[in-house]
Amino acid sequence: MTSILEPPAQRGAPAAERTGGGPTRHLRVAVIGTGFSGLGMAIRLLQKGIDDFLVFERADEVGGTWRDNSYPGCACDVMSHLYSFSFAQNPGWKSTFGKQAELHSYLRDCADRFGVRPHIRFGHELLGATWDEQTRCWHLQTSQGEYTAQVLVTGTGYLSEPAVPDIEGLADFEGEVFHSSRWNHDHELAGRRVAVIGTGASAIQFVPKIQPEVGHLDLYQRTPPWVGPKNDKATSALQSFLLHKVPGYQRFRRNFNMWGREILAFVMARPKVAGKMQKMASDHLAKSVADPELRAKLTPDYVMACKRLLFSNTWYPAIQQDNVELVTDSIARVGAKSVVSADGTEREVDTIILGTGFQATDRPVAGRITGRGGALLRDVWRENGMSAHRGTTVAGFPNLFMLLGPNTTLGHSSQVVMIEAQIGYVMDTLKEMSKRNLASVEVRSTVQSAWNEALAARLDGTVWNAGNCRSWYLDEHGRNPSIWPTYTWRFRRQTRRFDPHEYQLATSVGAGRPSVHHA
Repeated sequence: MTSILEPPAQRGAPAAERTGGGPTRHLRVAVIGTGFSGLGMAIRLLQKGIDDFLVFERADEVGGTWRDNSYPGCACDVMSHLYSFSFAQNPGWKSTFGKQAELHSYLRDCADRFGVRPHIRFGHELLGATWDEQTRCWHLQTSQGEYTAQVLVTGTGYLSEPAVPDIEGLADFEGEVFHSSRWNHDHELAGRRVAVIGTGASAIQFVPKIQPEVGHLDLYQRTPPWVGPKNDKATSALQSFLLHKVPGYQRFRRNFNMWGREILAFVMARPKVAGKMQKMASDHLAKSVADPELRAKLTPDYVMACKRLLFSNTWYPAIQQDNVELVTDSIARVGAKSVVSADGTEREVDTIILGTGFQATDRPVAGRITGRGGALLRDVWRENGMSAHRGTTVAGFPNLFMLLGPNTTLGHSSQVVMIEAQIGYVMDTLKEMSKRNLASVEVRSTVQSAWNEALAARLDGTVWNAGNCRSWYLDEHGRNPSIWPTYTWRFRRQTRRFDPHEYQLATSVGAGRPSVHHA
């Protein structure tokens, strides 16, 4: 069996910055990752005249999730005008929803257009980041050398590390196994017997693409998703003209979509209202699947949007083809050349594709960040629950800012909106640090606790917590550390300004001795 999780391709770093290549380089800001979060942070730093920073990327190109997820049919389900930077609008989107190659190209273009590439260190995987209380800076160990930085910004998101199910025998399977986010394009699927495990957001996109070419496809479904029709249209000649030639038109389209989606936040906070809206998805299922037995297997028993609402016009037709079998029994084990379901049925396969999502509530980067007093972020979160203040800063971890941190996931709008709000918050913090000559800022634990108590109260009774489902939004204790449960305008307002009264501040008084005080 080949590796399930092939690491992203890497390339060497400049010799002078490798381990043993000279003195450790100190940075004002270190950014981890080159997806929307990392690139957006780098662009804003440059726009504000801050060039003492580096962006560390473990792969050999920018793009984050849109670089890694190259499976057939990979696309976005948020309108392209909104799923892009407000300051870098693209009038050339080919259709309503961006496809993977187009989105990846957009991010590469942003890196070039805004001059970010000289600040990126490719092939530099973050191995560890440790806070030094004496020097008030982060010590970074990467796969290509060591650095120090006053401020650490993580842009690793929550869809970067594949989740591999713990299935007996999977590691000993003699055929090909890969996760959808590590798609093996060298492995020909034509005529093969393929098992797909999972029916989530990735599977509903790649299954319709591979179904016509495989010999047979066993689709293992644990829980059926609610699937609505996808209103994806090619950009017309008129729309292209308006987008390219009419000043402000694209911004209008973007804002109209953003504010329109806020209505969904209202709906999703109220399960009874969401239940009424799920008729759209149930009608789509009824129109698409005539067989009542199959339709019953594909009908969720939870309120729409409790799990992520999916959109596809090709999912239901694909899984009704003669070479597809929907298996709703759980998987008991994987044999050398087969998959055995709980009812004892053994199905011969030569390829297994994992559409099993990501480690969204147990983020691997947390196991590499050590804060004040030697506390590992992973351990802190496992003991107290994954949480942050305003989704960005964490008590006990000074000068750490997490883009798309806890409770910033959206069920109704574009993550780029949240990313830009957080970047603005980081930038305002950096401005205050310079203005006040601060060596470090650390959110007070009481402030963080109050923020998360308010979030928990707002989440209580919403479709995400009370929709009768088990989703990747929830951790192993049933807590929801993922979803932002209300309007994006509220988050943007609450991250508009850095409030020094919420933080413990430290100024340097010489010889590396910090003076700690409150605002």
